[in-house]
Amino acid sequence: MATAPANNLPIFYNDLLPLSTVDHADYKSRNVDSAPFLTSQHAVPLTIDEFVTAQRFAPIIFSAGSDSVPLLLMGLNEGVNIFLDDEGKLRGPAYVPAYVRRYPWMLAKLRPDSEELSLCFDPTSPALGAFDEGTPLFEDGKPSELTQGVLKFCEDFEQAAARTGQFVRELQEMDLLMDGEVSIQTPIADQPFVYRGFRMINEEKLRDLRGDQLRKINQSGMLPLIYAHLFSLQLMREIFEAQISQGKGPITAPAAPANAATPAEG
Repeated sequence: MATAPANNLPIFYNDLLPLSTVDHADYKSRNVDSAPFLTSQHAVPLTIDEFVTAQRFAPIIFSAGSDSVPLLLMGLNEGVNIFLDDEGKLRGPAYVPAYVRRYPWMLAKLRPDSEELSLCFDPTSPALGAFDEGTPLFEDGKPSELTQGVLKFCEDFEQAAARTGQFVRELQEMDLLMDGEVSIQTPIADQPFVYRGFRMINEEKLRDLRGDQLRKINQSGMLPLIYAHLFSLQLMREIFEAQISQGKGPITAPAAPANAATPAEG
């Protein structure tokens, strides 16, 4: 259903440039009312800080593979995002992950031998440029209030991402993650549509945790996050039905098993 990004640049980013007081002195930021880059993305990275709010709108899963990351599932099939129209505008109430709200900005290492992170941006974004109108990125040669806010948001995101990585590592150490499978029976096919290719919490192993392990995840705040994930899985059918209503769902009998959220015979 979903795997972590494998290329050098994170998803959505076409390029990265470090923000410079010299090269970008006249740059401004302007508001955009759509996110066309998100229309074909069905799964978006999510931090644990967002679990409680996000679980009300869409399923939270974990990517397949050893380096698993939490993902907000905005569609069950590759290339489908039920929350956006074809222009990239929200159809209605939705949770937009911080990963998306951060774009086109991010903190990145400029040199592999340094741990220092610099504020960078995607120069292909229509939100930033030497525009006549917009909010300046620099004032009197110094970062503007907007740029300082962007930097704070990116720093907070990095900290949340670090906490999320620790959360997943602890799940793996307790062997609580398993390969997921969701079966959805519909009137349009004799066989159910089965979605695989993701990971989820193993509820049986969760119930069988030793007392000391259960106490640890309760005191650390992991337990509510685990249940936010589990409760959110109930939204799988709603996402599926929304795809059908938008004409983006499977319209034929289930096919042979395949990667990334394609229907398969059970």
